[in-house]
Amino acid sequence: MSLVLALLGALRAALRTRTDLTLENLALQQQLALLRRRSKRPKFGLLDRAFWMWLSQWWTRWSEVLHVVKPQTVIRWHRQSFRAFWTWKSRRGRVGRPRVGAELADLVRTMALANPLWGAPRIHGELLKLGFDVWQRTVARLMPRRPQPPSQTWRTFLQNHVADLVSVDFFVVPTATFRILYVFVVLLHHRRRVVHFNVTDSPTAAWTAQQIVEAFPDDSAPRYLLRDRDSIYGGEFRRRVKGMCIAEVLSSPRSPWQNPFAERVIGTLRRELLDHVIVLSEGHLRRRLRSYLRYYHGSRTHLALEKDAPQPRAVEPPELGRVVALPHVGGLHHRYVRRAA
Repeated sequence: MSLVLALLGALRAALRTRTDLTLENLALQQQLALLRRRSKRPKFGLLDRAFWMWLSQWWTRWSEVLHVVKPQTVIRWHRQSFRAFWTWKSRRGRVGRPRVGAELADLVRTMALANPLWGAPRIHGELLKLGFDVWQRTVARLMPRRPQPPSQTWRTFLQNHVADLVSVDFFVVPTATFRILYVFVVLLHHRRRVVHFNVTDSPTAAWTAQQIVEAFPDDSAPRYLLRDRDSIYGGEFRRRVKGMCIAEVLSSPRSPWQNPFAERVIGTLRRELLDHVIVLSEGHLRRRLRSYLRYYHGSRTHLALEKDAPQPRAVEPPELGRVVALPHVGGLHHRYVRRAA
């Protein structure tokens, strides 16, 4: 038996490429050096962590030779480094907007109460004439809230138009080299289907408008489109949407809860895919998302769909055979079906 194992080991070594052997030896030597340090528990320094983050980016078999910690730990190190990098970069200059003085805040409230027909643009214009250097958005934030006429709740609106409503939103994904990629998602509320997505490193209003055209060819455009007030949805985007006879529904500022379906699917993408992979490039992210969405639409059960998938799955009775697991998304998830023996 030992002779057979030795022959198999020799065959495996012969089939490996020289690069694989070199990287494996380097990884094992690094772990041996770590274990030889005089401490009860091996401690990974900055150089040790940088080595494994670099190795995970350039060698696909890195996790097979890692024995001191789990592969998930290396992924966590990368995310911590990303947060530290952008924290350092953002603190080099001025942080945030200058504070608004109490005098200016009181003046804005006084103007708003004394002139109930004035909005933020009118009050902002008066303040500019008085020599105050302030943004119009800051003025809108300082204005007191006025009573609104009674209307249906936001939840009621979403429920009444679920069959004719789509949501759009962006979210960001960091890469292994600390680049920022933007993912645009178009979600059809009915059956929770992601009808379109795309990835870019520099989103524009023209690019976003083209995504809407690709998402709804011919006469398949919905009646309503729900989005936030991000400036990326500029004039060209609004003209294209209006030309497709789609009515835009804007959520309130700083109110992500008013776009709950898009926020929920973005959270699902992060929890079930992006938190477990290191994105290497734009193409790599697009392939991973495409692979996950095939599982999301065809296999994943949803609470809002009464434990069914967006593409309905038939119930398979025990008479069809034994239960078989089918791996999806590189083995992160599985679909269980019955197959005859």
